[in-house]
Order: sequence, then C-alpha cells, then structure tokens
Amino acid sequence: MFKIIGHRTLKTAVGAALAIFIAEQLKLDFYVSAGITAILCVLATRKDSLKASWQRIVACVIGLALATVIFELIGYNVIALCALLLVFIPIVVYFNARQGIVTSTVFMLHLYTLKQVSLGILFNEILLLLIGVGAALLMNTYMPSNEKQMRNLQREIEQSFKKVWYEYARYLQRNNTDWSGEELITISKKIDDGLAYSLKAMDNNLFRQDDYFYHYFKMREKQFEIIERMLSLISTLDQTVLQSQKIAAFMEELSKSVHPGNTALLYLYQLHKLTEEFREMELPISRKEFEVRSTLFHLLYEIENYLKIQKKFEPLSSKR
Repeated sequence: MFKIIGHRTLKTAVGAALAIFIAEQLKLDFYVSAGITAILCVLATRKDSLKASWQRIVACVIGLALATVIFELIGYNVIALCALLLVFIPIVVYFNARQGIVTSTVFMLHLYTLKQVSLGILFNEILLLLIGVGAALLMNTYMPSNEKQMRNLQREIEQSFKKVWYEYARYLQRNNTDWSGEELITISKKIDDGLAYSLKAMDNNLFRQDDYFYHYFKMREKQFEIIERMLSLISTLDQTVLQSQKIAAFMEELSKSVHPGNTALLYLYQLHKLTEEFREMELPISRKEFEVRSTLFHLLYEIENYLKIQKKFEPLSSKR
C-alpha cells in the first residue's frame, strides 16, 4: 500500500481528516478549512513544513486584523474586499509570508460571508488555523530515512571512480581504447541524486546538522570535474614513455583506495616523490617527447588537486 500511495500522500490524507474531525467535534464554523490548511502544510521536509506553517500563521493574523478594520470601516462589499486584498498581499510579501496568502484569504472570506466580526468569530478562525497547522506538523514528525539510498549511491560512485582510475591507468600503460566510458556518464547523475537526498535529509534534521553525506557528495562532485578534465589530457597521449608507466601504476593504486576514508596525505606524499623523480630525469630529446612529458606533468597537477580535495574531507568516523 505504501508503495502504491506514497507516505506523503498518506500523511496528507490522514492529517486533513484528523484536522476536520477535531474542528467538527469542537463545532467550529467552516471546519473543513482546518483540513485545507493541513493539506497545504504537509510538505516534503520538516523544515519546509515548519516554514510554511509559520508563514500561514503570520499571514492569517495580519489578514484577520486588516479584514476586521477594512470591513468595519467600508462595509462587507466587493469594494472593501478588493481594497483588503490590495493592502493585504503587499504587506504579507513584505513580511516574507507569501505562502500564507491563499490560506489567509480563505479565512478573510469567512468574515466576508458572515458579514460581521466578533471575538468569537476571530477565535473560531484562529482555532481552525492552529488545528490545521498542528495536524500537519504532527503528520510530519514521521519522515522516512533515505540513508540507505545515500549509502548505495556512495558505493556506486566509488565503484565508478575505481573503474575510471583503472581504465586511465590501462590506457597510459598500453593505449587501450576499448573502454566505453559509461561510468563518466552515470557518475554525474548519481552525484546529483546523492546531493538531492542529502539536502532533504538535512532539512528533516531540525535539531542536528547531519551534513556528512552532503559534504561527501560535494567532494565527489569536485573530484569528478577533475577526472573529466583529465580525460581530455589522457586522450592526447598516443605513445607510452617511462613516466606514463609510473603514473599508470600510481593511478592503479588510487583505484584501489577509493572509499569514504581519507588516505589523501599518504598519496600526496607518494605523488610529490614521483614528481621530484620526474624532474631529475633527463630532458626530452624530441618535440614529441617534450609534449608528452608536458601533458604528463599536467596530469600530475590534476591528480594533486584531486587528492587535496580528498584531504579536506572529514570522514564520518571522525565526526562521531
């Protein structure tokens, strides 16, 4: 049933029914408005629901206050209603409560329909609002965890990174061109999905900033940009030299170490040793060899940037 309907749809239906039931039992006028408010306040995340609920409360208080003054001064007619909306909407927008415009307009129209304002009527409207908001917030106390999806994406991205590093190394060693490059296409989509899941998880944690996965996917996003740039460099190399063999061996080591932990310092040290070794080698004797060596040094620079990004990342184990 959950797979067919969806948890948000179920929460919206139950929240609306609960709000209407409570308002009806309290014998409030226009009790169905409590259900409408609940429907509008059940959103994708707890933070969104709290924000929307607060904006509706602010807008409703402003709207009822303005409606009381304008209807009593001008009368309960279309001109007064038009004047009310002309004043109400800009004020609500100014107070950054635009999500409450529709809900508040419904409550103001209740006064217009009744053709009168009293403390009892205003109390009725406030109760409708609070019941609707309360039911929505109660429903949104349950939010399914998406940690499993994020961990799956994390594993899939790391497997793809390993494959890319391995294929880069294979090309530098033997100029193999039989790799389809499929991983380069899918990684970007998986990172985007991971960021979307992580942002949603952060919005559902109101009292604890659980941002590990967000920073993880941002790290991979930056590293992937470097990996993409490296492809254009590697594709220009049509011959192997001693230096390319050594870089290929280093890339193979990197392919084995793609995981959530942080081993960047170790590999940065090895990379610096490799760079110094290249600098001490004899100078190239031909233009072609010079161009190859230049491209390989550029590759080393990009690998260093890749590792520096990893170095800044704080693993989950160190946050607990």
